Amino acid sequence: MSDFITTYFGPLDVSACLYFRILTIFFFGLLVFALFTELLFVVKNYRNLNLRIFSNGILLLFNIFMVYFVNRLLYSMCSKSLA
Repeated sequence: MSDFITTYFGPLDVSACLYFRILTIFFFGLLVFALFTELLFVVKNYRNLNLRIFSNGILLLFNIFMVYFVNRLLYSMCSKSLA
């Protein structure tokens, strides 16, 4: 029974931090893509742009940035605490 508890509920090693690193890289790529797409949309539709569409784009970028930042923070905490 002790092996079961140790295996499934025991501490993880540093390789478990790879999950947060992959998410950080993925969301950084998504952030760059969304930023490029938003800038392209603003340039192409400059005359028909209203505040509602522009603010939705800014909020989307902020949201993606926050997910990127949280995953980067979790990766840093994971790697420092398990090192």
